[in-house]
Amino acid sequence: EMEIKKAAKQGNKQAATILAKQLVNLRKQKTKSYAMGSKISAIGNQQKMMHSNMKMATAMGTTTKTMTQMNKVMDPQKTAAMMREFQKETDKMDMTEEMIDDTLNDILSESGDEEEQDAIVNKILDEIGIEISGKLADAPAAHRGKLGETSRVADDEIERQLAALRDL
Repeated sequence: EMEIKKAAKQGNKQAATILAKQLVNLRKQKTKSYAMGSKISAIGNQQKMMHSNMKMATAMGTTTKTMTQMNKVMDPQKTAAMMREFQKETDKMDMTEEMIDDTLNDILSESGDEEEQDAIVNKILDEIGIEISGKLADAPAAHRGKLGETSRVADDEIERQLAALRDL
């Protein structure tokens, strides 16, 4: 543009026209260059996408082959039968173990153990019973009359019990 202005100031119209034509061509070339650059980038992106799709298709093919081979090897009915057999054998083993435990307990438990256990329980119950009996003797007795019968406890007795409860 400066060259065009310089030529115009000198009065050289032909040089200004040629320079203007070159400027227009240069701008068109620049626009074409940008367009080509974006087209090349788009082609590069498409190539990357196609490459990714191709790798994914290859992986899917390999997976399909592997799954086909596994389906040939694994029979669902045989697997279910094997699981049932496993459960049956596990149940047998549990029953055998329980029987062995019962037998060992019977063999290892001494005949005097049961009497000793009963004696300990009775001793503890006696101790608790004494303690409870002592506390129950101090507690007021409940009325044991028939249903619908009025209570014979005097008002002053009720008042005395209420006062004793308040003092607690």
